[in-house]
Amino acid sequence: MSTTPNSPKLIKGGLVLVDPESAQVKRVISLQYNADSLTRKLQAQSVGGEGTDRTEPMRFKGPAVETISFEADIDATDQLEFPQQNATATAHGIAPQLAVLEALLYPGAAQLQRVDSQASSGTLEIAPMLAPLLLFVWGKSRIVPVKLADFSITEEAFDPALNPIRAKVSFSLRVLSVDDLGFSSKGGALFMTYLQGKEKLAAKVQPVSFSALGIGGIS
Repeated sequence: MSTTPNSPKLIKGGLVLVDPESAQVKRVISLQYNADSLTRKLQAQSVGGEGTDRTEPMRFKGPAVETISFEADIDATDQLEFPQQNATATAHGIAPQLAVLEALLYPGAAQLQRVDSQASSGTLEIAPMLAPLLLFVWGKSRIVPVKLADFSITEEAFDPALNPIRAKVSFSLRVLSVDDLGFSSKGGALFMTYLQGKEKLAAKVQPVSFSALGIGGIS
């Protein structure tokens, strides 16, 4: 499909892995096709107000718990039409792209071997393995730290060697707030920027009067 010089550049959503200690970017993952829809669920963290507990019902315990869900398609069909220019797709289909996404849920093999070595040497206390900081990027105004809460892959087509060539990937991401990361971390700072961005957008909505609600006021 041809494009004109004045066509807007397509910006892709994706994920970024950041080293939690050095804050250096380890990998950028862009979606092959942007999701057609995002589902965002927000659950308030408030004190009281449930059942018979009416103590301080108007106080927040912290930021709302936000979950972002979406589906993404990965397809190597077009690449397989030109096998000489796409050797990786010809040999493996979309298995490498799926492996990158699956790796988000696994500690590295080197990490596992190091823990096993520590256990074999008699180390009494072994710290849990540290995962990279995961960022969800959906445009420059929505860069937010997340935890991959749920992840599923539906492989829909295969080549003669049974490599997957088309798949639908479902993501469920829980936004990590300063409650999870603290204020001084890179992730905490990104969450605060995300929250302040919401507040700036809300401020752009013109206020309305009581007359819009059909009342003269509240007495």
